[in-house]
Amino acid sequence: MTKPRAMITGATGQIGSAVLRLAAANPNLDVVGAVRSAEKAETLGFPAVLLDFDRPETLAPALEGVDRVFLMTGYTIRMFRQNRDFLNAARRADVEHIVHLGAPGDDDTPVEHWLWHQFIERYIEWSGFSFTHLRPEIFMQNLLGYGGVRVIVNGVIRHYVANARLTWIDGEDIAAVAVESLSKPEEHAEKTYRLGSDVRSYAEIAEILTRVIGQPFAYEARPPNEFLAAALAAGADTAYMQSAYENYAAYTAGTNRGEEKLFSSFVDVTGRKAASVEDFIRRHHDAFSY
Repeated sequence: MTKPRAMITGATGQIGSAVLRLAAANPNLDVVGAVRSAEKAETLGFPAVLLDFDRPETLAPALEGVDRVFLMTGYTIRMFRQNRDFLNAARRADVEHIVHLGAPGDDDTPVEHWLWHQFIERYIEWSGFSFTHLRPEIFMQNLLGYGGVRVIVNGVIRHYVANARLTWIDGEDIAAVAVESLSKPEEHAEKTYRLGSDVRSYAEIAEILTRVIGQPFAYEARPPNEFLAAALAAGADTAYMQSAYENYAAYTAGTNRGEEKLFSSFVDVTGRKAASVEDFIRRHHDAFSY
């Protein structure tokens, strides 16, 4: 029998590349990565199709023969139109199952850019797809860098959430749940999986780094308005950055409560223990050394 074809969007990013690698190793899936250029297709190392969310003419050809999709889009206000156009094209292409990478939070989250993803979840459901929604907490990979900028420089972690304790998840574990959902949609349809395996403040992470790496690390809390000014000066999406700033400001003021949660979804889906922050640091030892 022909194996179902799974398209992995964001195939060259941190999470998408992990999903692509794990999905390609799954014997029950025929996998293709979606990339925005021929140059990226040549270096991907896996079968690829050209797909650009901002070029609607690329959607139908890329979706030809696709049965299941791992869907993720960038954080800009354009994500609403990008996802609508893609999902409409996927419906016309008879795609059966969508695994959507969303954002943290309960359905009533006050964080604006997190609820953007919830509107996309509702559009997926309204469109009639079988679906699995993934709502990961903070990526452990962000400790290595975010948006091309290092978070830790010469042993100093700088961030904008004061002493808030956040819930963390390894991107590799997100990918594992995504691939399980792609390969067994009958088991994971109509499910929303919140993913978070370790609760740590940045000060606690600095202590773990010091112990594991054997070099001194420290956390320096910075004011959230510093983040907003730098992000806007760099030309980042205004709506997203304003929402991120408001979230950081709430953490700094101590008014953003209820986020110190752990979730059993990873164990429930995979049957194994999720990575802790310490596990992640040990695995990336050389990247943290300075």
